[in-house]
Amino acid sequence: MRWWDIDPVLALERDLFPEDAWSRGMFWSELAHSRGPEATRRYVVAETADGRIVGYAGLSSSGELADVQTIAVARDHQGTGLGSRLLTELLRAAGDFECAEVMLECRVDNVRAQKLYERFGFEAIGFRRGYYQPGNVDALVMRLTDPSTSVNGVQGTEIHG
Repeated sequence: MRWWDIDPVLALERDLFPEDAWSRGMFWSELAHSRGPEATRRYVVAETADGRIVGYAGLSSSGELADVQTIAVARDHQGTGLGSRLLTELLRAAGDFECAEVMLECRVDNVRAQKLYERFGFEAIGFRRGYYQPGNVDALVMRLTDPSTSVNGVQGTEIHG
């Protein structure tokens, strides 16, 4: 993901997460840490052949720990394997950052996402009550140990950073 992707990503973000969408400043802040020798973030977008952004994902790292910040797939591309491809890219990035564990939070009412993470080996380890605001929705905390064993490939939409 680059700065010129922020506007289409924001449109998708607001459609998919109307109650707790990230702001432009949040994306700028994350992208500021995604380039150069001291990079601690990896953000990618998925585009169709005509250049439409239909998904995006981001990961942060600190030492041996990575954290999935976000994964989003346009409604008309859900169920196509794109979420798996985006997660695969994030797990590759975790490996590049030499992380031993990957953590994430997932809305407790987002069963589809939970099943995706479980397929990759993530395990539920706890809850964060009222994590998603303003809806006051709990988050399921999940962890993956050794992300290098969970990377698998799925064909389809082009993904790039």
